Amino acid sequence: MHPGIERIDDYRWRVPKRGRMRVPGLIYAEESLIPAIVEDKAVEQVANVACLPGIVGHSIAMPDIHWGYGFPIGGVAAFDPDDDGVVSPGGVGYDINCGVRLLSSVLTRDEIAPRLAQLADALFANIPSGVGSHRKDLRLTARELDGVLADGAGWAVGRGFGERAELEVLEERGAIPWAEPRAVSERAKERGRPQLGTVGSGNHFVEVQWVDEVYDAAAAAQLGLAQGSVTILIHSGSRGLGYQVCDDFIKVMLKAAAKYGIELPDRQLCCAPLGSDEGRRYLGAMGAAANFAFANRHLMAHWVRESIEHGLGFAPREHRLRTVYDVCHNIAKLERHATPTGVRELCVHRKGATRAFGPGHPALPAAYRDLGQPVLIPGDMGRYSFVMLGCENSGEAFGSACHGAGRRMSRSAAKKLAAGRPVVRELAAQGIEIRAAGMGTVLEEIPEAYKDVADVVGAVDGAGLARKVARLRPLAVIKG
Repeated sequence: MHPGIERIDDYRWRVPKRGRMRVPGLIYAEESLIPAIVEDKAVEQVANVACLPGIVGHSIAMPDIHWGYGFPIGGVAAFDPDDDGVVSPGGVGYDINCGVRLLSSVLTRDEIAPRLAQLADALFANIPSGVGSHRKDLRLTARELDGVLADGAGWAVGRGFGERAELEVLEERGAIPWAEPRAVSERAKERGRPQLGTVGSGNHFVEVQWVDEVYDAAAAAQLGLAQGSVTILIHSGSRGLGYQVCDDFIKVMLKAAAKYGIELPDRQLCCAPLGSDEGRRYLGAMGAAANFAFANRHLMAHWVRESIEHGLGFAPREHRLRTVYDVCHNIAKLERHATPTGVRELCVHRKGATRAFGPGHPALPAAYRDLGQPVLIPGDMGRYSFVMLGCENSGEAFGSACHGAGRRMSRSAAKKLAAGRPVVRELAAQGIEIRAAGMGTVLEEIPEAYKDVADVVGAVDGAGLARKVARLRPLAVIKG
């Protein structure tokens, strides 16, 4: 027995309605993950989210759930604009559209192995990483930055970075259509202007990997993933621009909640009605920050290609590097979903969660519509990541799945555990090259700081939200 939750089946747990909760909570997890979830007190945040106006169905948590700002990280919640539904910056987070892009290639692990250190050096040199990282050769005017905020990855393609065909395999084709650059503060723009095309710090990375296990050969082939082939995973978001947008609107939303008489169980859940001026302005600014993140990953993918071509001497026909897919985390989007009263447009918040639409969904690119949406699940830098495909049953979670392994200890606890350890040498002994702007981030990101992503993926697969296609193991990791 676990306090505050009830078992539904092997992969689902209910948080019963109590107090001011408008809907029950629903947690996806295997039994082995539940003690850490309960100890982390993330269940309390699931219950708090369930108190917000206009919430539909359940307040949902994925198996990688852990404590966050307002909403738990790993939280999903949908709100009905026609039922006083709200939008909350805490349901998106500070790193707006922190997402993942996967690149496939025809290069093999054996081809890369002798020059792995050389490739790691080239990536580290070409893609700036760290807290204040910036590219000196990419200086944006105010007008150009507004173009990035309006057009996302399309802006990058228009400037000669990457191919236009790649836009078809990016979530939302790499641009949120309702983005409003004018809703982004000058301070946010100042912070973002020098940071386009950079990894950042924290849990962000560029990782060289190889496909070490395939679970569905036909689906993997359609995605361009072959046993033993080399892949690149890019994990980054909207950098200082997105952080500032969140910070700006938390102040706005605290006043808005009071103005509209919204009773908050936690000030960090400050929000505004979706139809209000404050709600519309936040959605516009958040969309603009999301577009910055799409462009950011698009540029980094371009510099990955340059690193392989110029750093290792592989011609395009020899590596055939291509984008498999690009997914958002940390975003709120207007989507149509089935509800007890019919199909309705809802504002779905996914904070540390991934969209996972099933086969046939019209939002998916034609190349993958029969498969379902690719769902990219990074693990830690010492174990593995997974590629999954969204399933029809994901509809019960508003077309969502997990987004990663999920932390099992704080950054300070991880640094304390890793103090004095030769972490880089430990990973090198496993055949993993590490390049980082500073050792602090490496210590914070030790594998032990995270849940085993196989357990998280197992719960998502078992619950029928998404199914496993391939497992990827790290060869080289570039961190801030």
